[in-house]
Amino acid sequence: MKLPFFRAGQSDTPAFDPARCTPVIRCSICTGEQVAGFRENATGKIHDVALIRGEQDLQAFRKQYGITGPIEKVY
Repeated sequence: MKLPFFRAGQSDTPAFDPARCTPVIRCSICTGEQVAGFRENATGKIHDVALIRGEQDLQAFRKQYGITGPIEKVY
């Protein structure tokens, strides 16, 4: 299942179940690109949700999904 990218403030935010998924930021070693998403705890599969271009995008992602704790970076 591939989730489309969402911008902050969209009303059709998919549900985030903390019991099933863990928020992560996938980072590219080569380009430095960062994409926020959720990793399924059972399978380890990552679903991309938002492109992170700066601190403002990261804060919007946190606010949109109600994430308060640390977010793991995956390379």
